[in-house]
Parts: sequence; structure tokens; C-alpha cells
Amino acid sequence: MPDSRRAIRRRVRVCGDGRSGHRIRVQVSAGRFRRVYDPSVGETRPWYINDHTVVRGADGWHLFGITGTEPADPWREAAFAHATADRLTGPWTKRPPALTVDPDYGETHLWAPYVVRADGRYFMYYDGGGTDRTATAMNLATSTDLWRWTRHPDGSLFRDGYDARDPMVLRLGDRWVMYYCATSAPGGGHHVVAYRTSTDLVHWSERAIAYTDPRTGTGAGPTESPFVLCHNGFWYLFLGPRPRYVGTDVFRSDDPLHFRPADRVGHIAAHAAEIVDDDGTLWITRAGWGQGGVHLARLRFAD
Repeated sequence: MPDSRRAIRRRVRVCGDGRSGHRIRVQVSAGRFRRVYDPSVGETRPWYINDHTVVRGADGWHLFGITGTEPADPWREAAFAHATADRLTGPWTKRPPALTVDPDYGETHLWAPYVVRADGRYFMYYDGGGTDRTATAMNLATSTDLWRWTRHPDGSLFRDGYDARDPMVLRLGDRWVMYYCATSAPGGGHHVVAYRTSTDLVHWSERAIAYTDPRTGTGAGPTESPFVLCHNGFWYLFLGPRPRYVGTDVFRSDDPLHFRPADRVGHIAAHAAEIVDDDGTLWITRAGWGQGGVHLARLRFAD
């Protein structure tokens, strides 16, 4: 077991009152989805939002995500959508792109941003691509106000494959954990959820594996859009697309660094799902190619 994982196990804060060996299976579902943001409004062509992140700032809610015109071409996704709203349920206002691709920085596309706040700043992690799909760049931009973003001056934080992407960052004990999708070897293999740890949100450990899927391959697979959530004493991992494009499976564990395929406790009709906490009320989003924007529903746990 890597030293970073031992440290997290020793120091991780208690997640509610769950206990190892608890046998109740919690079913996870969602209420009715309602579209809250349509990026095509005011445009001459239909637009989409794919992998995205939602964060609350001092001036309200902000949404960032992959965007483009239909039909989608992922290799030409070169700008991050930005929209704002006073309330999570909208109405949302389309803003100029938060970032555009920078070839001088080594970027070939912009995929799957995730924003976390720490020490008075916002950290945006994203896949910046590169010419080698077995060594995809994980990049960082920071902001103090969610409007103006500055790339990390030292370049990419690390590289991984195959098409490693879809970061999600969580605080565990005295460390940060970044989950992202990859394959068991850089050239391909089992689709996995990898993770790395950090104490400063800039320097990251070597990777370890939180989930290994039975399916193998390269590129897009069934471990995209990982999102980890603590609820009522257990940890939940949301993954998709499963088994089709509009589908997210939910897995439960008492260990935030280890989930198994047999631990599935729910399925939600959503692509690129994100969980949003609005003052204690949990919501789940869905988006994607051909989905008409971003949709929102209440997240449900049936104990």
C-alpha cells in the first residue's frame, strides 16, 4: 500500500457513523430531471455542454464545462463554457468562455474541468490533451473570483493515460485526493478510476487505483466522470456512461479509496453526472452530446 494511502487511512475524517460490515444496501436514485441551462439560447446553431462542474462563489453560482456545437467533435473542443446564476435552479446566463485552448502551453483540447476552493482561491483541474494519448496532460488554472483564470506557470501537473481525464478533487483528512478515469496501463487495459494525493493542490503523488472495471480497452470507457461523495456513513462513487451513453452507476463502500463492481447500489439516467450540495440539499446534474444542455434533479438515498 502506498505511503499516501496509509496516511489517508490513518487520518481521514470519520464519514458520518457508518461501520465496516454494515449490511444494509442503500439504493440511490434521482427525482425528475429538469433542464436548467440551455447553451443554444441566442445562438444560430445548437450547442451542448458535456463534462462540467458547478461551484458557488461570492457572487452566486458558476458552471464550467466542455462545450461546442452539434454534432459534437471532441477533438475540436477548445473552450470551456461559463454560465452564472443567482440560484442553482436558474435562470442561468451564458458568459464568454472561461478558458480557450493554448497550443503554446501544449494543449490540444480542453476537457472536463473540476473546480475546488481552498485558501481563498479556486483551483480548476482539467485535461489539456497533448499529442500522446498515453500521456495526457492534467492541467491547472487558478482564480480568485471565478471570472479570471491563470494557468499554472510550471506547466502540466502530471501526465497519465490512456486519455486520462475527468478529474474530481476531495479533501480527506490532511490531504487532497484527485480521482480521474484512466486505464490500468498507459497504453490501455482495464478501465479504472485512478487517484493521486496532495497536500498543496499542486504537487501530486504517484497514482493508485480506487476502482477497476472488468471491461478493457482504450479511450472512452465505463469509468468516466468519477464523483465521490460521503453520505450517512458511507462513500459513494458515481461512474458512467453505463451501460449506454445516458447512464450512471453508483457504488458504495466504507473506504473512499476502494470500490468494487459488486458494490453497485444504484443507476441513474444521466451522462457526465455531478453532485451539487446546495445548503444541505443534494442535487445531481446530467448533460452531454445531444442532451440540450444541463439538467438537474434531486438526489435520493433510500435507507
